[in-house]
Amino acid sequence: MKMDMSQYLDVFLEESKEHIGSLNQKLLDLEKNPNDIPALNEIFRAAHTLKGMSSTMGFDDLADLTHHMENVLSDLKEGLLLVNSGVIDVIFKCFDRIQMMIDKIETEGSGEVDNRDLIVLLENVKSGNYEAAAMLEERSAEVKPAVPAQEAGQSYQEAFEFNEYDLTVIKEAESRNLNVYYIKIHIDEQCMMKAVRAFMAFKAVEEDGEVIKSIPSAQDLDEGRFENEFEMLVISGTDADELNSKLGSITEVNVVEINKIDAESIGAAKPQTNAAPVAVDEVKSSQVEADDTKKTTHKVKQTVRVDIERLDNLMNLVGELVMHKGRLEQIGASRKITELNETMEQIDRITTDLQSVVMKVRMVPIEQVFNRFPRMVRDLAKELDKEVDFLIEGKETELDRTVIDEIGDPLVHLLRNALDHGMESPDERMKSGKPAKGTIVLRARHEGNNVYIEVEDDGAGINTQRISEKAVEKGLISEKEAEAMTRDEAIELLFRSGFSTAKTVTDVSGRGVGLDVVKNKIESLNGEIFVDSRHGQGTRFRIKLPLTLAIIQALMVSVRGEIYAVPLSSVDETTMIRSSDIKMVQNQEVIMLRGNVLPLYRLGQLLFVPGEDNDEEMYVVVVRKAERQIGLVVQTLIGQQEIVIKSLGKLMAGIPGLAGAIVAGDGYVRLILDIATLF
Repeated sequence: MKMDMSQYLDVFLEESKEHIGSLNQKLLDLEKNPNDIPALNEIFRAAHTLKGMSSTMGFDDLADLTHHMENVLSDLKEGLLLVNSGVIDVIFKCFDRIQMMIDKIETEGSGEVDNRDLIVLLENVKSGNYEAAAMLEERSAEVKPAVPAQEAGQSYQEAFEFNEYDLTVIKEAESRNLNVYYIKIHIDEQCMMKAVRAFMAFKAVEEDGEVIKSIPSAQDLDEGRFENEFEMLVISGTDADELNSKLGSITEVNVVEINKIDAESIGAAKPQTNAAPVAVDEVKSSQVEADDTKKTTHKVKQTVRVDIERLDNLMNLVGELVMHKGRLEQIGASRKITELNETMEQIDRITTDLQSVVMKVRMVPIEQVFNRFPRMVRDLAKELDKEVDFLIEGKETELDRTVIDEIGDPLVHLLRNALDHGMESPDERMKSGKPAKGTIVLRARHEGNNVYIEVEDDGAGINTQRISEKAVEKGLISEKEAEAMTRDEAIELLFRSGFSTAKTVTDVSGRGVGLDVVKNKIESLNGEIFVDSRHGQGTRFRIKLPLTLAIIQALMVSVRGEIYAVPLSSVDETTMIRSSDIKMVQNQEVIMLRGNVLPLYRLGQLLFVPGEDNDEEMYVVVVRKAERQIGLVVQTLIGQQEIVIKSLGKLMAGIPGLAGAIVAGDGYVRLILDIATLF
């Protein structure tokens, strides 16, 4: 009788993803130090475990691939093969295929994939025939087998390898109501100028869109290094029939396949953070660093795997408890019930401790996000022919799980930006007196109730003159505005929608989706992004994020009889003023605050609250938006309060100036202000 293994599928998927993460990291270590025997042993053990698990679960294609990979690793262990870039590249390709198969098992329940191409590569590597392996790899990259029309639903997934950045680009296109198409083109065998035909196909697409990926690459197509077929992924505002007609009208060009695709259908590009359950430990396990000279003992902590949905439910329940605690406190204060007040002191202490424990349980080391990037940076540096040391600092820094889920895509953008735009080629670096190998640092640290994440490179820095010229060329600003711009104002142009300074369109840059995506995502997390750049010396992007998005400290203020919550993370200070303190400068109300001019905005007017302000005595809440301070004029400061953020729902989502709502202690709904979008 065959045993039903479906009950073990979740455990298999969970452990397989952990092994893949470990394999990628250890192989990077081995590439840096070919004599790193512990890393090689760890890779071998993980591959062996994967083979055993997949065989037991009945995923024979996965077991077969890991078996052949294990043979190569065994020869590396025994010294029969030497660690070199050719071997490392082939093993990385195997890891990518394993990841794709695991994703397929998760989404479709089947891991059937033809791995003969990689098995032949592994056999050639095992026999020491690196040249044959390299030729096979080159041939497989240039020539793709024809895909029957009935298999159109899967053809683009087989042709293209998607990463987090690709998925972000496709999602951004969908949010702008643009279409994403997979197109396969065949050029007549008798065609004498196939590179020209490929160029014409690209031009036809780019009349109302752009090519975001192609096989072979754009450069190979330009130089005619392909057979008679090529494939491309296209973002376009045109419908499929019109696009088909445009391409079909080009002489000697035939459209084999054109299919609309979407982000949801791309299983291989799915971020792993959401899929993996969170390891929960009530007591934070100590980080133990071991090196050759220092050995430290550590106590093993017991951990429990908890489904993310349960954590969300737990946080919601604690949120409700905090809200009703506030109501009880208000009832006790208004009715002056002594016994209730004494009990409330105990409940207050218990709910505070409970909230603290729940928050810690939800905290996840940012390492879960950071661990994806060394491999990405390594592959991209090779693709761009750049040499780079990638350093990670502070990966033990913890963030709320909801923030962790969202921060991956912006960091992918920033790291690619640093490599493509920031980092010069080795020759350029040496000409300017720098070492050929550049450095990119990704660091995280806690500071108060915020986490700061920085992406820093020692590249060329931001050329503000080029930015201004490009902005004028695109019609974003006039030449007169460009001449009057400060350096900081020019850098701010980088965050304009669709702005790009890429000289050539590649798979990395020039896709029409730039730093505006990063800024929008960070601001949606109630965070901010800052840029610090010195021409010729490098650039640093600094992201400021709240520790959690669920329960925050807020300053409660009243305006014309209405009460609002201002997140304390945005408040610098409060002060009281009289109407005589207010001056007018260029039709803007301002006051002098310790020698600095502070612009004033009356909150009642900003929010269109009916009624009049008291013009004699007013309170000013000094808030910070990016790098500048602004004064919000309110009537009364009610005090500091712990609030549970509730969503406004889909109907009211995205209203400028509002971050959400709370149910206050008196039972009424109060709005939470979003300082970043209020002005």
